[in-house]
Amino acid sequence: QVQLVESGGGLVQPGGSLRLSCAASGSISRNTMDWYRQAPGKQRELVAAITSGGSTIYADSVKGRFTISRDNAKNTVYLQMNSLNPEDTGVYYCHGRIYGYDYWGQGTQVTVSS
Repeated sequence: QVQLVESGGGLVQPGGSLRLSCAASGSISRNTMDWYRQAPGKQRELVAAITSGGSTIYADSVKGRFTISRDNAKNTVYLQMNSLNPEDTGVYYCHGRIYGYDYWGQGTQVTVSS
């Protein structure tokens, strides 16, 4: 079993930046890892994903502003978020399908407000 623990959320003003981290309790080097978010009253949506080889995809709403990356030596995935706006507010979750099972972190709150 693998545990995913997110950190780095918080309150930030519009235009600001945050860096989220997702630390895994085991190796994730062979797995695609994702960041999802869920805004109040909305469904959870995919924000960004990174394959084991480093290929990335992004939701249209965050392209050019967010960057997903990984450090396999640290079993950690990151989400650098720049130019944040209030529509980015929500709970951000780390996800990975590892050894055939879906694993989710507990989520970290991101609030963009002046």
